[in-house]
Amino acid sequence: MNKNVKKLVLLAMFSAVAYLLVALIRIPLVPAVPFLHYEPKDVILVIAGFLMGPIASLIIAALVALLEMVTISSTGPIGCLMNFLSSAAFACTAAIIYKRTRTATGAAFGLSVGSVATAILMLLWNWLITPLYMGVSRDVVVQLLFPAFLPFNLLKGGFNSALALGLYKPLVTALRRSHLIDQREGQPTKSKYGIYILAGSLLLTCTVLVLLLQSNL
Repeated sequence: MNKNVKKLVLLAMFSAVAYLLVALIRIPLVPAVPFLHYEPKDVILVIAGFLMGPIASLIIAALVALLEMVTISSTGPIGCLMNFLSSAAFACTAAIIYKRTRTATGAAFGLSVGSVATAILMLLWNWLITPLYMGVSRDVVVQLLFPAFLPFNLLKGGFNSALALGLYKPLVTALRRSHLIDQREGQPTKSKYGIYILAGSLLLTCTVLVLLLQSNL
């Protein structure tokens, strides 16, 4: 199969899987903002970015946000914009860093920076846009920024990072065996046990934090 055709197939496949995850999995994380749900689509976006570069993440983020807007979302253009910005900030930032340092450490660092960058960016955009969406004054939204929007986006980044670290190697191995990527492409990073320990610890920590928030402790 031609290399360009393979890339188009991968883009279509990753986009479809990301959209399905949006449609099937919607988990509330922070009770103070029940209209925000965690969807693991960004895991797929960042893995695509690790394999094909940040532009791939950007394209898939735009496609999935548009598909979501015209099919299952009730938030219209505002929701589309916010979904795109959040996904692109996380996945593209991580992919840019990983492209320069293709190691387990580079992947973990990229995901960490992507999570923090997304949380900061979404504070700004929630301050700008959410009053229009919620139909409330900006003062009301300001009171939710740090106790609600910030923990939501940090938890979202933590879950996405943990799942991406844990799923990257198995997914790359499967794609190589199916000949959708070359044997030299997407070479799984070393230190796999350390990565799995880190991913498991991060996943457990985020889960405990969500349970504490849900129980109002």
